[in-house]
Amino acid sequence: MPAEPSPRAGQPPRGAPDPSPDGPAARAIEARAIEVRRSARRRRTVSAYREGDRTVILIPARMSEAEERRWVTVMLDKLAAQENKRVPGDAELTARAERLSAQYFDGRARPASVRWVTNQNTRWGSCTPAEGSIRLSHRLKGMPEYVVDYVLCHELAHLLVPGHGADFWRLLESYPRTERARGYLEGVVAAARLPHVPGARGE
Repeated sequence: MPAEPSPRAGQPPRGAPDPSPDGPAARAIEARAIEVRRSARRRRTVSAYREGDRTVILIPARMSEAEERRWVTVMLDKLAAQENKRVPGDAELTARAERLSAQYFDGRARPASVRWVTNQNTRWGSCTPAEGSIRLSHRLKGMPEYVVDYVLCHELAHLLVPGHGADFWRLLESYPRTERARGYLEGVVAAARLPHVPGARGE
């Protein structure tokens, strides 16, 4: 994703997302590893892309540290906006949950519905076992797939085991990226002071 600074070096282009310290990208900076690569060949353009769990941002070598920080924020917002456009709908989310259940829980967790909601400000996901319904917070949109899959697996496990006892955690450990996903969400919580990671041990 390339972008070109305006004639005044380091100034974000008109219409770019708000790069203020309280902007959405600024709050997400600590949640994902960022690698800035400077290039003497690069004169004006700034570009960024995802590489695994890292975000790589390419900038001209002449940029100051202040300009670099400003453009890191701008490009993170641009990437997040692009990824949000690719978020699966509720039907796709339900199919995804069914695949995860088959892969990690032998198909025993059978959700009746899985959907995005915008009214969950104190948790990443929730479920009602009696109804077989699972709800994911819209704040997960744009996060890495393995993080969304972890929250789905967490709620699927609750369809089989209520509470957060030892049996629940043994069941959830079948998802191999559990600790990694929890670490990611903890980073988001620390960076943005968002609600706690769902079902922390000891709760």
